[in-house]
Amino acid sequence: MHFRENLSSSFRNIFEHKLRSALTLLGIVIGVFAVITMFSAVNGIKSMVMKNMEQLGWNNSLLLYPGENGNSTTTVSSRHRRFMYINRSQKPLSFEDYQMLSHQVQTKYNYGMIQRWERTTANKTGKSDWLRINATNNDFFHSKSFNISEGRFFNKMEDSDALKVCILGYNFAEKNFPEGGIGEILKAGNMRYKVIGILGKDQLNFTGGMNFNRWERERDLNAVYIPLSTAAKYLTADHAIDYIYFQAFGDSDFPIMKNQIRQNMLIQHNMSHDFQFNDVGAFMFKITDELKDMMKKLNITLSTIASISLIVGGIGLFSTLLISISERMKEIGIRKSIGATELDVFALFLSESIILAVIAASIGTLLSKVVIMLVSSALKQQFELPWQGIVLGFSFSILIGILSGAYPAWKASRINPITAIYFND
Repeated sequence: MHFRENLSSSFRNIFEHKLRSALTLLGIVIGVFAVITMFSAVNGIKSMVMKNMEQLGWNNSLLLYPGENGNSTTTVSSRHRRFMYINRSQKPLSFEDYQMLSHQVQTKYNYGMIQRWERTTANKTGKSDWLRINATNNDFFHSKSFNISEGRFFNKMEDSDALKVCILGYNFAEKNFPEGGIGEILKAGNMRYKVIGILGKDQLNFTGGMNFNRWERERDLNAVYIPLSTAAKYLTADHAIDYIYFQAFGDSDFPIMKNQIRQNMLIQHNMSHDFQFNDVGAFMFKITDELKDMMKKLNITLSTIASISLIVGGIGLFSTLLISISERMKEIGIRKSIGATELDVFALFLSESIILAVIAASIGTLLSKVVIMLVSSALKQQFELPWQGIVLGFSFSILIGILSGAYPAWKASRINPITAIYFND
C-alpha cells in the first residue's frame, strides 16, 4: 500500500467513529494543553520579572560614588547599601566628573544625583513643610520608566545653563497643586523654581506589574526634580554631587562600561582611588541566573506532571486501537487476500495512531493559544506561545502515538487472512 492510501484510509476510519476518536484524543489534548500552558506561564513570569527589573533600572547598572579607605570596588551586602548609602566625609564626586564620563563612556542611561531636603510652603494650609529635592537629568526618568503627564522634561539649555526650573512628582503635585501647577513658582529653601512638568502615575504599579520596590518609587513621586547643573551651582560646594548612575546596553557591554569608567576616573583624579562602585549589575546578574535556574527546574517539574496526561491519553489510544482490530477483521482479511503484506497492515494501523496523536496535539496547541490570549488580556501582561512547549508537546504526542500503536499494528499484521475474512461468520 502507498503512503497516500494509508492516510486516506486512516482519516476515513477516524471520521467514521467521531465520538470514539474524540474521546481517544481527549487525554492527549489535555496533556499537550497542560505542557504548553505550563511553559507559557513559567516563561511569562520570567519575562515579567526581567522586564520589571529593566524598567526599574536595576539590570546592567552601576553606581559611582565617593571612595572609602582607598578601595575602588565594593561588595553589595545589604539593601540599604545597594541603594544610595553616601559617606559625606569622603572626597565628593564633582559635576565635572559627571560631564567627563557622560562624554567618554558609552551607556544606555547615565545621570548624576544630588539629594537635599528644603523647607517649602507649597501646600494647601500654607504651613512650612520639608520637601525632597532631587537634582538629576532626563535619563533618571527614562531609566525608572517615569512619564510626563503634564508639561515636559528638561531641555538642553536648562541642563547646561543651570536654570531654575523643576518637575513635580505625581504624588507631590496631587497634594499641593491639585488644579495643575504648570507655570507656577515653587519656593524651596532660598530658591524659587518655575514648574515646567509633572510626572504621571507609576505605571509599573498600575498595569499588572510585579510591584517591585514600590516604596522607593512612591518616595520618588513625592519629590521635586531640578536640573543637576542647577543644584551643583547653587546647592553644593565645589559643584559636588552625591553619586552617578550608569546603565549598559546589555550584559556583554556591562564589564566594558565599568572598565571605561574606572580608567577615566583614574585619569581625571590623577590615579587616586578616591571613588568606588556599587555594583548593582553584578548583584542582578546573580539574581537573574538564580531566577533562570529556578524557572528551568520549575519547567521540568511542571512538564513532567503535565506529561502524565499524555501517558493516560496514550493508554486510551492503545485500548482503542486494540478494540478496532476486532471491528476491522474483514477489512484486514480482504486487504491481505488482494496482496497487502504484513508491513502494509502494520503501517496502516500505525499511521492511524500517529495521525490521531498529531490531531490531538494540534487541538491542544490551538486551545493553549486561545487560553493564553485570554489570560494575557485579563492580566494585561503578554504571555507568549512558547516554541519549547509546542515542540515538547508534539514530540511527546508523536512518541505516544508510535508506542501506543506499535503493538496493535503488529498484532493486526500477524492475523491470518482466512481467519480474518470469516471472523464474524
